[in-house]
Amino acid sequence: MRGVVLGGTSSGTGKTVATLATIRALQADGWTVQPAKAGPDFIDPSHHAQVTDAPSRTLDPWLQGTGGLRRNYARGDGDLCVVEGMMGLYDGSVASTASVAEGLDLPVVLVVDASAGMQSVGATALGFREYAAEAGHEVEVAGVLAQRAHGGRHADGIREALPDGIRYLGRIPPDDRLEIPDRHLGLAMGEEASLSADALADAVANIDGEALAELAREPPAGPDSEPRPATDATVAVAAGPAFAFRYPATVERLRERATVATFDPVAGDPLPACDGVYLPGGYPELHAAALADATALDTLGTRAADGLPVYGECGGLMALGETLTVDGETHAMAGALPVETRMCDRYQALDHVELEARRETLTAGADDRLRGHEFHYSEPTVAGDARFAFDVVRGEGITDEREGLCEHATLGTYCHVHPESGAFDAFLDRLAHR
Repeated sequence: MRGVVLGGTSSGTGKTVATLATIRALQADGWTVQPAKAGPDFIDPSHHAQVTDAPSRTLDPWLQGTGGLRRNYARGDGDLCVVEGMMGLYDGSVASTASVAEGLDLPVVLVVDASAGMQSVGATALGFREYAAEAGHEVEVAGVLAQRAHGGRHADGIREALPDGIRYLGRIPPDDRLEIPDRHLGLAMGEEASLSADALADAVANIDGEALAELAREPPAGPDSEPRPATDATVAVAAGPAFAFRYPATVERLRERATVATFDPVAGDPLPACDGVYLPGGYPELHAAALADATALDTLGTRAADGLPVYGECGGLMALGETLTVDGETHAMAGALPVETRMCDRYQALDHVELEARRETLTAGADDRLRGHEFHYSEPTVAGDARFAFDVVRGEGITDEREGLCEHATLGTYCHVHPESGAFDAFLDRLAHR
């Protein structure tokens, strides 16, 4: 599967809109497109899924390593892959869009906000191309997509200003209908705020899909992963708006080795019969009242106290706690973990994370290290006698450089892990040996 990376000059350049328009342009030319996202993100991929009906692949060399990066790319299904970058092309302390493009040997199309520039777009593109060598990256900036650019003389001026070797691939016109609303944690989810089909069609008319397809190339193959035996376990996976932050690769890994039963506590679904439970992150704070009334959470609290293995990440951790306070109102949660959480006005943690296991846990053996990502607006208050599974090597964790709150066979973390970390295989191995 050939691919191309859309990298921005900075955050806020309109990469998501440019990605959606690019996908539509390639689809109009008859290509089947596989979307992907550089870096740990659950929100932008939800917009990709709206225009492709396919899950977006997560690509992050910190979470996955180069081999895992290439394996996850190869598991996509399409003629062409469009990878949306994160932040600016070179931004990121341990992983960046440039590192994803380099690890996959894919060309970069630079998304430039051209609303107040013309010749300067050419200077920007030249600078981003030359900076790669200075920064030690083997990255090819092969084209430019001009965001918020008018046609006529504006578009012609941008095209003429580009240096040799960097192609003009089109423009996204300024259009209020192409603005995606945002909130804490980023944009609204794709199923909540999909873009106007007419506005996307207008943008597609100004993108050279044929030239984009010509630029795309196929990455090197990744090493085969070691197969793990199937189990006869059933894993209940929480879904719905309160638990929407799960990587497609995670669900794939669970389904490869176990039976997966999904349930939506907000919709009133009961907890399915199961051998273990996975609560992904999401927006429990937007559905706190419904969760407080959910029979599934009551059952989960009881089953967790009886020793049912339960793993919760971020929003899942919050739902497993005693209470969740939002806008001054406190709601009872499952009560499986000795923590109370309160929503704050600004984020409390945002970083790639590395954890070292203090002891054998649901997701790691003693002294194992896990890599993941944290991004949350909640503040925890933890009981004084709480037990923790991990020391924090990188990141914030829950409190005092500790992560992984434990009670019975329940584990809750702020850290989101990717299956390439081995955490979900460890989880399934423990279910298989119960």
